[in-house]
Amino acid sequence: MATRPLGAQISHMLKDRGVEVIFGIPGVHNIEMYRGIEEAGITHILARHEQGAGFMADGYARASGKPGIAYVITGPGLCNIMTPMGQAYSDSVPMLVLSSCLDETAFRKGQLHQMLDQAAAAGCVCDWSHTALSSDAAYGLVDRAFAEFTSKRARPKHIQVPIALLGQEAGPALQPEPTARPGGNDTELAEVGGLLSRAKRPLFIFGGGACRAAVAARDLCLQAGAASFTTYAGRGVIAADDPLHFGAYLARSKSTQVLASADLVIAVGTELAEVDLWRNHLGHDATLVRIDIDAEVLADEHRAEIRVLSDAEVALRGLREALPSKSKPGWAPDEVSRFRASARAETDAARPGIVEICDALAAALPEDTMYYSDMTQFAYVAKEVWGMTRPGHWHHPFGFGTLGYALPAAIGGAVARPGLPTMAIAGDYGFQYSLQELGVAVELGLSLPILLWDNAKLKEIEDSMVRAQIAPNAVTAQNPDFLALAGAYGAKARAPGSLSELVGDVNAAFSAEDPTLIRVTPEIAM
Repeated sequence: MATRPLGAQISHMLKDRGVEVIFGIPGVHNIEMYRGIEEAGITHILARHEQGAGFMADGYARASGKPGIAYVITGPGLCNIMTPMGQAYSDSVPMLVLSSCLDETAFRKGQLHQMLDQAAAAGCVCDWSHTALSSDAAYGLVDRAFAEFTSKRARPKHIQVPIALLGQEAGPALQPEPTARPGGNDTELAEVGGLLSRAKRPLFIFGGGACRAAVAARDLCLQAGAASFTTYAGRGVIAADDPLHFGAYLARSKSTQVLASADLVIAVGTELAEVDLWRNHLGHDATLVRIDIDAEVLADEHRAEIRVLSDAEVALRGLREALPSKSKPGWAPDEVSRFRASARAETDAARPGIVEICDALAAALPEDTMYYSDMTQFAYVAKEVWGMTRPGHWHHPFGFGTLGYALPAAIGGAVARPGLPTMAIAGDYGFQYSLQELGVAVELGLSLPILLWDNAKLKEIEDSMVRAQIAPNAVTAQNPDFLALAGAYGAKARAPGSLSELVGDVNAAFSAEDPTLIRVTPEIAM
């Protein structure tokens, strides 16, 4: 029961709760948080910018299933990590940001790093943001965060601790009782099971919230003779080659025809958000069932007739047990394959040339590769046409849509999965938001291929301006020599001239001793 300064005790507490890695940047206001990191046996990854630290924590959480932890300073440090916090909120990522804060701000003004209301600012982009005014409060808030990561929809939290309190002696934190995830109501599941057993053309939509329930989802679809879509975040929940899987083409207009032909639609672990559909109405005429761990989602604009508050895996296994026998599919594999071919052609026509590159890479890269993509046209195509064999292996800034995500998030993912293949995919413009984190990847000796899609402009914005009959403006910028820049950081660099060279360079990068920047231009597919 030894006492330590509270800042050190927090690190020991995190270690006791399974934390192995912290991402962050030390400063004069939070050095007490760094007192106990090494003593607790935690690895600290030094980012080059707090935004990078936040994205690394996000990428680590998505890859490991554990909360991503970040330490930042008062004021600008917290402001810099607020963009990753907003991204983690929108994509349901468990992230805990711990910052210092000033001891008193109502009377004293002009202090270093002072903000009008630091906790309130952070609270705009996370689940909650609170100030711990005692050691017991700090411990209680940390345990509340961890309990909610398990029992509720995972979203980022922020805890700030006054500078003076971080240096005060405190006893250790006690271990809490374990927290369980909620299960569905038996009556509700029996009702849904009855509908499913009577349906001739049931259709499931699986989102990112169903990624941990892939086995149950596949078993249930097979038993029910159901067809399926996934959202972009749910890719891999259903095998890409399943003959009754329509893929991740919900945003294609013809998906409304498919949905309208279903006699039961069950959406599992998805918000059915704007960035999933790009329309206001799903397109269904049949009964809509929503299964989600977030009560707010169940009461959204889609107005589902039946709403089940439950962990996805618990609910899907319950439905599987409720079905008396295997049903004959009312869907024909031919209609599914025709839809997929049409949707794929539509995707290719919208952004020509990228599908061919995706096909070449998808066929040649290791199946267990984990991908982190940025807001770039390459990723917009890939997240529709690149079939995933397993869930939770393609991560993208879906909802918040921030630039600069891919590289630092991939670093976090590679740290979480040592020895396993991880890849970053970024555009030439977005890459420059966080390119300084290349130094971290070199410092860690990560075997990380970074595919840089260089079309020398903000092409998606230019295309949008043209469609809106606006003369393209402010969509080009002077790019650096990316290959020389990579070399300056100590990374490897490649510029493949063909698809076969690209595939070879990416595969070689998985076993290189340093990260490899691979610059690809649209001409490679010509």
